[in-house]
Amino acid sequence: MIPEQLTGNAVGVFIGISSNDYSSHLLNRPFTDIDAYLATGNSHSTAAGRLSYTLGFTGPCLAIDTACSSSLVAVHLACQSLRNRECDIAIVGGVNRILSPEFTINFSQARMLAADGRCKTFDAAADGFVRSEGCGIIVLQRLSDAVNSQRPIQALIRGSAINQDGRSGGLTVPNGPSQQAVIRQALKNSLVNPTDISYIEAHGTGTVLGDPIEIGALGAVFADSHTSSKPLFVGSAKTNIGHLEAAAGIAGLIKVVLAFKHQQIPPHLHFHQPNPHINWENMRSQSLPLPQLGIGKRSV
Repeated sequence: MIPEQLTGNAVGVFIGISSNDYSSHLLNRPFTDIDAYLATGNSHSTAAGRLSYTLGFTGPCLAIDTACSSSLVAVHLACQSLRNRECDIAIVGGVNRILSPEFTINFSQARMLAADGRCKTFDAAADGFVRSEGCGIIVLQRLSDAVNSQRPIQALIRGSAINQDGRSGGLTVPNGPSQQAVIRQALKNSLVNPTDISYIEAHGTGTVLGDPIEIGALGAVFADSHTSSKPLFVGSAKTNIGHLEAAAGIAGLIKVVLAFKHQQIPPHLHFHQPNPHINWENMRSQSLPLPQLGIGKRSV
């Protein structure tokens, strides 16, 4: 797919972005150093708009900030836009850069970060996440159009869903019932049965509070549909590359697509002792096996 051939076409751009490190850095300069490009160089809308402008795309152009879910919400909105024929192709992704120390200091003071710089998702030693930076982009198209154009298809998104935690134990504390609800809605929208799922790419931040809530939600949805002979594998890319924050979701999605392509699940690192705050025995009694984590590659 050559970008120049898409100029003037209804190509949408959907970018998840939430940090403003660069803007803070520039605003700390003397007023005399402010030039004509300060606003356009730092506005979140320009992160998406510059792509549409440079490449001549005329489809919807959105910058989405929903914190850690930003890039996956971007994928959801892009799929909706394609289904509504607002665009014919969608450029979708997320980006995160760490250019200033303030938020890292803030997260450290809030005890959100792993002391040893390792993300130990679902492990007994899990004590926080690890900040990382990066950018991920995927190209989406309606299946019928991709087939007719004879373009290579890496994976098919059958459906998606989004919601919000609402009230929980705190502003940054996840809500288990809300997580269950959005998983069930995604399955319903995809026309997929829980028994059809063999692997889940978890959010898996490696936090003391978040990991048990997430595994509990997964157990509530999938426990009755999996057995030891038909296990549900769970992993998180954060153990490999850290937490990309606004770009975390797209990193996980790309990981799953590559797992499909290579028929292997990448190893889940830093898993040695199951988190005691997760009721693993209860999961097993509900026919949900212990997630196969930290043991190298596995065939899909």
